[in-house]
Amino acid sequence: MDRLRALLLGLPRRRKRVIQVATDICLVWLALWMAFVVRLGIDDLINPLEVHTWLFISAPIVAIPLFIRIGMYRAVMRYFGNDALIAIIKAVSLSALILGVVVYLYSNHQHVVPRSVMFNYWWLSLVMIGGLRLAMRQYFLGDWFSAAQHMPFAARDDGLPKVAIYGAGAAGNQLVAALRMGRAMRPVAFIDDDDSISNRVISGLQVYKPKHIQQMIDVTGAQEILLAIPSSARARRREILGFLEGFPLHVRSVPNFSDLAAGRVKVDDLQEVDIADLLGRDPVPAQDELLERCIKNQCVLVTGAGGSIGSELCRQIVLLKPTTLLLLDHSEFNLYTILTELERRVARESLKVKVLPILGSVRDHGKLLDVMKTWRVDTVYHAAAYKHVPMVEHNIEEGVINNVMGTLHAAQAALQAGVANFVLISTDKAVRPTNVMGSTKRLAELILQALSRETAPVMFGDRANVHQVNKTRFIMVRFGNVLGSSGSVIPLFHQQIKSGGPLTVTHPKITRYFMTIPEAAQLVIQAGSMGQGGDVFVLDMGEPVRIIELAEKMVHLSGLSIRSEKNPHGDISIEFTGLRPGEKLYEELLIGDNVSETRHPMIMSAQEDCLSWDAFKHSLSRLLKALAEDDYDKVRQILGDTVSGYAPDGDIVDWIHQQRRQEP
Repeated sequence: MDRLRALLLGLPRRRKRVIQVATDICLVWLALWMAFVVRLGIDDLINPLEVHTWLFISAPIVAIPLFIRIGMYRAVMRYFGNDALIAIIKAVSLSALILGVVVYLYSNHQHVVPRSVMFNYWWLSLVMIGGLRLAMRQYFLGDWFSAAQHMPFAARDDGLPKVAIYGAGAAGNQLVAALRMGRAMRPVAFIDDDDSISNRVISGLQVYKPKHIQQMIDVTGAQEILLAIPSSARARRREILGFLEGFPLHVRSVPNFSDLAAGRVKVDDLQEVDIADLLGRDPVPAQDELLERCIKNQCVLVTGAGGSIGSELCRQIVLLKPTTLLLLDHSEFNLYTILTELERRVARESLKVKVLPILGSVRDHGKLLDVMKTWRVDTVYHAAAYKHVPMVEHNIEEGVINNVMGTLHAAQAALQAGVANFVLISTDKAVRPTNVMGSTKRLAELILQALSRETAPVMFGDRANVHQVNKTRFIMVRFGNVLGSSGSVIPLFHQQIKSGGPLTVTHPKITRYFMTIPEAAQLVIQAGSMGQGGDVFVLDMGEPVRIIELAEKMVHLSGLSIRSEKNPHGDISIEFTGLRPGEKLYEELLIGDNVSETRHPMIMSAQEDCLSWDAFKHSLSRLLKALAEDDYDKVRQILGDTVSGYAPDGDIVDWIHQQRRQEP
């Protein structure tokens, strides 16, 4: 049977159509013969081929051209669906009607054709022609029993992983069809909380209520649950995931409708559970006016365009109709990756935007100034930064030069080039930092706050003391961790689970704020459109999440158990490695309590103390001098004097500094 199936599927399309037409001619004759049998019975039946030869010649002559014209032979048998069934009904009904007219016009008194024969011919043709196509679809799918899997006699073990589908709606049924075609998994049941369909059979699968999942597992042997609820709110998905966590099932999901509609994924492209669903917070709809204010019909520059946040900013900016989008990054690979993605999207959606890659570093003030002046940049989103806490803690000079001086060069170039808007992507680690990375980001904020208070500042390092007219609106946006960014704990946990563990958590009480990258980027764009200059905007990150709880949920939703003293035979263990250099147990978003609401419900405005431009330049000069002299104790002292709340939790750990100390 498998060999015959492969042979038929491998035939040329023309030969397949010939076979279909020949089969339909035979079915038309058989339906017409059976129509006489149903009307006259076997005993009184006179051979209709002898009496009504003209009718048997006319029937295929009428039917086949109609079948061709209506498109019955264009449908691929393996993907035979409702549209093909409707075409069959139309074609068969119309052919029966025309044949009835032919019978009315040409039948004679000696050989009358009973009128009920035409009705019988109509429904028999529907059953035979439509039924054969449905049967052949099941045959080509190789799954004769897919419509009877809930029946005991149909039980079989084909060696495929058994999966249950949570959600018996449109997405769930599409997923079942895709899985049966792909034959990589075997769907065995639906789970749905709709009382109207519980205990019913849909697409050949029994529908169970969520409270009967254990019974479903016992009956079907399901090993995995696939979430087919792409349009559900995150709060609802979080509730479902919390419930499923108690069962020994690996949970995965189908993509959301926006990805399906955009063609980025297919319905059977399964993915691990989105950790954003565990947070349970639905994104607030964006305000179009705020999204477009600093972007539409303008030239936009994104620094660090190849990074996690920078690349997502670029994806959203390109859809907001700027005239030009400049991508600046010092990594050739990252720049190439985001450029290729954006160029494909621009071509696919016919966007009228010029996307240009610029290889360069924010350390190069001349390069930045040249780019901004040449392209007459209107808005800068400054996302370039080193953000990995332990790494910056071990490379203090690099962290200061890139995060502080990079921001200074970009801000001063924007001011000198007359850029209208400058938005800094900051971090919650800038609040009362215990690490160098956080303190450098707070220094970057202080740069913009100080410049915003000056109408005609003298640039740092300008010995000629030339005053530059300040026409730039400097904005800072502060938020916590983003899911899936480089260095994020979530991809690390996924990798550790795949390799069998253990999962490494620094401390049992450590918590973090989390937000999805698209949500954070969208809020950054909107926050950048608000304020008069010098504003620090803070994104509402929701409730902080305990990392240990996040790790446990990820293990459970992978269908595995935690190995512990209480459960020594579990699958995955969790180990505590201790806080890394500069790492805090709890992150904060505000330095003080002076915070006010904005027109956006998820964006707050913080009023915080800052330095004057001259005072900041003096502190920065001292900091650079200390770095040049490798005086890291002095560096720590200056950071403590300049950054409010800076409280390092250990000794200086700069690798180069330590090595030099050890040298004789």
